[in-house]
Amino acid sequence: MTRLAPQPWMTSAHRVMAALEKARPGSARFVGGCVRNALLGEPVSDVDIATQLTPDLVEQVMLDARIAVHPTGIEHGTLTVVADHHPFEVTTLRRDVETDGRRATVAFTEDWAEDAQRRDFRMNALYATANGDVFDPTGGGLDDIAQRRVVFVGDAETRLREDYLRILRFFRFYAWYGQSAPDPVGLAACAKLRSGLLGISAERIWMETKKLLTAPHPIASIEAMEKAGVFATLFPESRGLDLLRKVIAVETADGLPSDPMVRFLSLFWKDASTIRDVANRLKLSNEESHRLTWAAKDATLIDTKMNTRAMRRALYAIGPSVFRDRVLLEWAQDPAASGVWKTLYDAAGAYERPAMPVAGNDLLARGVSEGPAIGDALRKLEAAWIESDFKLDRDKLLAKL
Repeated sequence: MTRLAPQPWMTSAHRVMAALEKARPGSARFVGGCVRNALLGEPVSDVDIATQLTPDLVEQVMLDARIAVHPTGIEHGTLTVVADHHPFEVTTLRRDVETDGRRATVAFTEDWAEDAQRRDFRMNALYATANGDVFDPTGGGLDDIAQRRVVFVGDAETRLREDYLRILRFFRFYAWYGQSAPDPVGLAACAKLRSGLLGISAERIWMETKKLLTAPHPIASIEAMEKAGVFATLFPESRGLDLLRKVIAVETADGLPSDPMVRFLSLFWKDASTIRDVANRLKLSNEESHRLTWAAKDATLIDTKMNTRAMRRALYAIGPSVFRDRVLLEWAQDPAASGVWKTLYDAAGAYERPAMPVAGNDLLARGVSEGPAIGDALRKLEAAWIESDFKLDRDKLLAKL
């Protein structure tokens, strides 16, 4: 029997597990990502618990134990419980009754093996008791952990037809945890059924894409996506992976954080119209869409010859986020000037935008008429302030009226 070493999240979940076990001994186990990552030596963020208890009984057990409970996914048997400020998802064991490639109708069960069979990958179908004993109902999860391979539970095509988003999840998990080549059976199934992704909501596609691109070294996974035709199915407008490879090389060489936004931007670089269309199709947030499209269409000159004054002007004009994106993309194409690009990149990270010393009320007090005249005067004064390298104070600016 494989046993997990004591984990901090096990201690945090002690009250929850104790309450479930008190109601029915042996009825609760940790499941999924927390068990997988603990075995892999990776950080654990979310802690999920599977139980044989029905949702109504789970709710009653938690209330009796004075643990807060919220019905966040009650239609699928999931409750979020909060113990000592730590949230945990508690889900009743399930089996699929009907699936349509996007969502499933489930029925509750008490069979751990039956619950495991509806999960996506064998490494995600591992369960651990409160004391760390690990159970592997599929018989392949622990081997997959040891060899860092991503293999579907049972028949790969069946798993994909249950939820086509699992195609993208296959490549996301391979990017994060896989070694050597991807599982050939799973890869072939993803290639065969890739058109199923077209029926998945844009929000779910974007969520998985961002998670994939956040992996430290996702290139092997994305190349596998490309070979399987999945990449072209999702992003036919892409200009290829060459710039993405260069961006990741710079991030790796200089210890920069993995930035999924600038990595995604590299796939369509300098094609503002396409970026806007892709952002709209994927229903990106306004902030995300603004960041990508502004970086692509902005004409501010950013190069290795710019002095600190020009750098400050550019940072004020476009903001540190877009400036840093532009710098990283130029840097990736000009690694010989790495030192200068790194200086500009770091400057953006430390930048604090100065506040314009003069406001509309100051102009009204000086007799400027309300309406367009105020805006016109403020724009002229701001231009003078920028030209002074942001050094003119309020009195000097007002003297220019």
